[in-house]
Amino acid sequence: MYISSGLQGLTDRQISASHHLVPKAEQGSDLSTMNTDTNSSETSSSDAAQDSGWRGSADVWLQASYETLIEAGIDTVRIQPLAKKLKLSRTSFYWFFKDRNELLNALLTQWRDKNTGNLVAQAEAYAESIAEAILNVFDCWLNPDLFDSQFEFAVRSWALQSPDVAEQISQADNARLEALRQMFIRFGYEAAKADVRARSIYLTQIGYISMKSDEDIATRLQRVSDYVEIFTGQAPKSRELKRFYARHEPAVKV
Repeated sequence: MYISSGLQGLTDRQISASHHLVPKAEQGSDLSTMNTDTNSSETSSSDAAQDSGWRGSADVWLQASYETLIEAGIDTVRIQPLAKKLKLSRTSFYWFFKDRNELLNALLTQWRDKNTGNLVAQAEAYAESIAEAILNVFDCWLNPDLFDSQFEFAVRSWALQSPDVAEQISQADNARLEALRQMFIRFGYEAAKADVRARSIYLTQIGYISMKSDEDIATRLQRVSDYVEIFTGQAPKSRELKRFYARHEPAVKV
């Protein structure tokens, strides 16, 4: 079931299941495309013209980088264009980040903490049944605060040019699949069947993200019960669906 999403949030407990994901970028490895800007037009005079005394903040620069990545891809995430976008001097950037590499590492951390951390946390959340556990995971596809599908697509596209980012994608996929496998095992499924069901859920969603498919909210919600039954072999109970719908679409009549 494809459902698109949008930006962040996460607690330390939520990412505990994915602590083994130590990104290469944060170990000093070189991320492909993570070179320092060397545009000859980035002159000190332009910096002076834009220097209003306010330098922004790390969050401001990171948000601009995120928006640029989503809109135009990793090659466009560069210091001078970001400075122009923010109407800040280029030198302001260096108050918050050592170089472009550090900024891009921060983007990857944001992606990993949000998308992997929240998916793992939802798979581990309390549920009365496997059907309700799947509904908890489906929250990721409906709630933009839990899982950002555009961010996911952009980072996967970035990975096509960077072996190091591709490795981080692989690590994230493994952590997410393991969380889904353990969710099924928790409800009594054999390990082999749990693995196949976990892959069915996860690869279906990633496929929809990669295709940039979309559905309106009414269509998504109408399909939820059938998806749960297909993925788990059990139909969700009425009270489980009511709780799910209440989280996402109060106007839906159950």
